[in-house]
Amino acid sequence: MNVTSTAPVAEAETQVTTFPIPEGVFAETVTSVKHYTDRLFKFRITRPQSFRFRSGEFVMIGLPNAAKPVFRAYSVASPSWDEELEFFSIKVPNGPLTEHLQKIKVGDTILMKKKPTGTLVLDALVPGKRLYMFSTGTGVAPFASLIRDPETYEKFDEVILTQTCREVAELAYAQELVEDIRNDPLVGEFAAEKLALFTSATREPYVCNERITTLLDNGKLFELLDVPVMNPLEDRGMICGSMDMIKDTKALLERYGLDEGSNAKPGTFVVERAFVG
Repeated sequence: MNVTSTAPVAEAETQVTTFPIPEGVFAETVTSVKHYTDRLFKFRITRPQSFRFRSGEFVMIGLPNAAKPVFRAYSVASPSWDEELEFFSIKVPNGPLTEHLQKIKVGDTILMKKKPTGTLVLDALVPGKRLYMFSTGTGVAPFASLIRDPETYEKFDEVILTQTCREVAELAYAQELVEDIRNDPLVGEFAAEKLALFTSATREPYVCNERITTLLDNGKLFELLDVPVMNPLEDRGMICGSMDMIKDTKALLERYGLDEGSNAKPGTFVVERAFVG
């Protein structure tokens, strides 16, 4: 079930803030909220005029509901040129932040630390032909930023976004995103030619029920995508998901000959180690 909040910010019921805003933190306004399932939702906030980031980076997000607010790392799902900031979040039962964050409404205040960071950026990869983005669940968020950035299509001939979730409904955010991108006036033409989305659901009947790690391990992924077997001369990878998924996918990419890179030393694949809760 999709529930979208579209009320104008000025008319929205605002969150009561009883604690001062910490120093060095932006206080921004929620502009929209959409719940995809009982576990996943996205929200957008106003963007500070001075805030700059690279597509794929994350920031620390919190709420003004305590003297010492809880902050968690959230990848910015919108591209670096967007006038607003978008985030895709899981709802964690009794999570220090998400228990409260999932209840936000248009007009509420979100706290955001001023410094973005992260390794899922194009600068951390050496040039290549084909870019794979491997994600599970909300790990698709940084890739939502990157596939909306023209620079991604300037640097790669093929961009393959993969997402594995438990339930089919949890794939809706990525599917909706890719459909919108193909009609986008800025990157639509490039995305239509270069962007591919591969999805799988592990706990419900679906076109593909296998984990992305299984498909990488047995090589079936390349057959399904009709591309050559992964190799370090042409292929580049980005990984974002659970700790186990990152560990397993990293080992598989290394088996195919790829090496991990960073901002300081670009390589043929990168991983993100920031999580929300």
